[in-house]
Amino acid sequence: MKTRNPQWAANLAAATQYYEREGHLRVPRKHVERIVGEDQEERELRLGAWIGNQRSRAAALSPERVEQLSAIGMRWA
Repeated sequence: MKTRNPQWAANLAAATQYYEREGHLRVPRKHVERIVGEDQEERELRLGAWIGNQRSRAAALSPERVEQLSAIGMRWA
């Protein structure tokens, strides 16, 4: 999962982790997901807000990003 934007990559990793644990991406808006980055630092990401933002910006996302999110169960509507 290579991407040029480290913040996007971190949020995508958090979304993947959430999906693998919960089986869906219906993330509550206020949900914060903890991930351990490649640098072994624990980070807290506002995943619920990020998922909501991606849904609302779907038309502006690159096809690659739409595909990455769709691959982990993103529902766009």
